[in-house]
Amino acid sequence: MWIAFGGRADQPWLRLLHPGFRHCFAALREADGSWIVLDPLSGRLVVTRLDLPPGFDLPRAWRRAGFAVLGPFAPGPARPRLLPPLAPFTCVALCRALLGAGAPFALTPRGLFRRLRRRIAGLGKKS
Repeated sequence: MWIAFGGRADQPWLRLLHPGFRHCFAALREADGSWIVLDPLSGRLVVTRLDLPPGFDLPRAWRRAGFAVLGPFAPGPARPRLLPPLAPFTCVALCRALLGAGAPFALTPRGLFRRLRRRIAGLGKKS
């Protein structure tokens, strides 16, 4: 799984977030080489299967398009919960759910990016 972070603000309230980190979305690579993109947009979740040529490097294409991209990550097991989540369903919540029980705590795309980057560098602890 790869997570991409972008800076476009299609909703006025998104301008409050750090430029370049106003949205995040994920892509899962299937065994057959196709990609499943999960993109939580305002008011809906878009799930798209991309049939790209074998060997197509989607994370590289996203980087060339100006996104910050982190990965690969293995989707993790579900986090056990005693109560339903109290936070709203956001792009960060979706990416954290895909990462599973070991996902770092974050409320904003920039916060998630920083914690995941720190984890990749081996400097962060699980949170």
